[in-house]
Amino acid sequence: MENKSMQKQHHIQLLPGDVGETVFLPGDVSRAKVIADHFDTAELVASSRQYNTYTGTYQGVKVSVTSTGIGGAAAAIAIEELAKIGAKNFIRIGTGGMFQTWLPVPGILVITGAVSGDGLTREYFPQGFPAVADLDTVEAMLASAKELGIEVHEGYEWSHDSFYAGSVFSNLDILEIEKPWIDAGVLIASQEASTVLTLATARKCRGGVILASAGCHQHPEISATPEQMVKAISDATKISLETALKLHKLDHGE
Repeated sequence: MENKSMQKQHHIQLLPGDVGETVFLPGDVSRAKVIADHFDTAELVASSRQYNTYTGTYQGVKVSVTSTGIGGAAAAIAIEELAKIGAKNFIRIGTGGMFQTWLPVPGILVITGAVSGDGLTREYFPQGFPAVADLDTVEAMLASAKELGIEVHEGYEWSHDSFYAGSVFSNLDILEIEKPWIDAGVLIASQEASTVLTLATARKCRGGVILASAGCHQHPEISATPEQMVKAISDATKISLETALKLHKLDHGE
């Protein structure tokens, strides 16, 4: 009988040893390559559905990136399967639409917790289960940003399922929909943080989220240029890579 531990995971098509302990999770399939280009070395190790995975090294530490596609349900599949083959630290590098007018455009946000407005986490956990970022990961992100001289802001994400019920591209009155979260001081809307943070916690892994944003929902007329967003995503990736080094040192003392 074939050893099940050596079977490729059903969706991501990866085996134990194919990924590093830290895996970056962008939604955008093409962004996986952008992130991998920041590694010192990188190789495409699997491509299945929307799950493109690159593994390589950064300053001697093995790291990986797996694209998840859009939404918590797709991200959950990746996290479940990656955890089975040895991933221990999950860092989502994503984008979202900011709420608060005092945030810079573009902005880079370190997510410390999420409002679980999605359906995925309700299927996994009882109501009230908190979506909280791993403290080691948050501290490492903030320290790395400071060392790199990159401005970041920390706070909460509203995680929800419907892009067009919370986007400047919508025909709905999104500010009315989002008013409770704006008034509560939530920083940004996106779709995956609650999934990443709760599942990482439940699987005894670390979970973190860093987001680059091109603009604020309250001021849709102000938007970052494509060039500014390329830099913002690159900066978020640099912070995440330095975070991976700090987590590796924390665990292995190397």
